[in-house]
Amino acid sequence: MPKHDQNIRRKLLAWYDKTKRNLPWRNTKDPYSIWVSEIMLQQTQVKTVIPYYERWIKTLPTIGKLANAPEQKILKLWEGLGYYSRAKNLKKSAQIICREMNGELPKTVNDLKNLPGVGRYTAGAISSIAFGLKAPVLDGNVKRVLSRLFCINENGTTSASENRLWQQAEDLLPVRRPGDFNQALMELGATVCIPKSPICQQCPMRTLCKAFLKNKITEFPPSKKKVPSKKIEVSAGIIIKNKKVYIQQRSKNALMGGLWEFPGGKREKGESPEECLKREIKEELRVNVINLNKVMTIKHTYTQFRVTLNVFNCELQKKQIRPDGCEQWKWVSLSNLKKYPFPAANVKIVKYLTEK
Repeated sequence: MPKHDQNIRRKLLAWYDKTKRNLPWRNTKDPYSIWVSEIMLQQTQVKTVIPYYERWIKTLPTIGKLANAPEQKILKLWEGLGYYSRAKNLKKSAQIICREMNGELPKTVNDLKNLPGVGRYTAGAISSIAFGLKAPVLDGNVKRVLSRLFCINENGTTSASENRLWQQAEDLLPVRRPGDFNQALMELGATVCIPKSPICQQCPMRTLCKAFLKNKITEFPPSKKKVPSKKIEVSAGIIIKNKKVYIQQRSKNALMGGLWEFPGGKREKGESPEECLKREIKEELRVNVINLNKVMTIKHTYTQFRVTLNVFNCELQKKQIRPDGCEQWKWVSLSNLKKYPFPAANVKIVKYLTEK
C-alpha cells in the first residue's frame, strides 16, 4: 500500500469520526434497517429519505413484517419517494429471505446481488456497513472524490471507465472499518467535494488531492453530456358523484404500477387541455364529460421527464361508466382518499380535495 493511500485512509477516517452527520441509519447495526436505508438512498437525497426511513422502520420494523405487508401499504409508505419498483423489490426480497434464507439477510456481495433491486453498489454498502466485510462502493459521490484525488480522467460512462473506478475504490479500501471508510468517502462527496464549487479549504484531503495540488479541481471528473428532460402535458379530471370521487389503479405492469390516479392522460398535438381530457375519459371510462372547470395546474419533475398537469372539475354526461385499461376502480369518499397511494403529482390533487 503506497504511503499516499495510507494517509488518505488515516485522514479520511479521522475527519469522518469528527464531522459525520447524525443520520438515523448510522445509529444502528441492524442489517435490515441498513438495507432499507441503502435502497431508499438510491438516486435520492439524504434529507428527503430521513422521514420516509423513520416512518418505514416504525411501521415495518423487521424483514418478516415487510414480507407479510400488503403491497398497497408498502406503496403508501413510499408515496412521493419515486422509483416505486424499489419498494416492490424490497417486499419481493423480504419474501425470498423469509422463504429461502431463514429470515436472515445475506452478508456477501455476491449473495446480496441475487436479491431483486440490489446491484453492486448497494450490495457493497450493505456488506461493508452492516457486516464489516471488505467490499467497495461506487456511487456518484465516490466517483467524484476518486476522480479528483487521483486525477482519474473517468466519469463512469463506459464499462472500462466504470471498472477503473471500481478498482481504485477496492484498492483504497482498508480491511479494518471498511463500512466507515465507505461512508466517509460518500460523506466527503456529499458535503465537501461537491460537484460545483467544492469546499476545498475545508477538505481533509487537500494536501493529498492531486487535482487540487495541480489547480485542476474543476476539470475532474470530466463532464457528462446532459440529456434534456422530456416534457409531457397531461390533463386529469376530478369527477365527484354522491360525495365520492372517482379514482383508478394503474396497471400492475405499467410505470408506477399499483398506484392510484385521477382519470386522464397525455395531450396530443393540436389538442387543447379540455379536448385532451374529454378524449381520454371517453377512451378510459366510455362516457362523455361536461361542464369542465379548470381548478389548478401542477408542474412536477420526475427523473426522466417533466409533467405539466392540467386539472379540471367535470361531470359525467351519463351516470353509467365502463372503465377500461386500469387494474381496478373505485368511488371513494374524500375522507378516505388519503389512504390510497398516488403518484407525486396526483398527491397535490388529493391535498386540494381534502384540505380545501
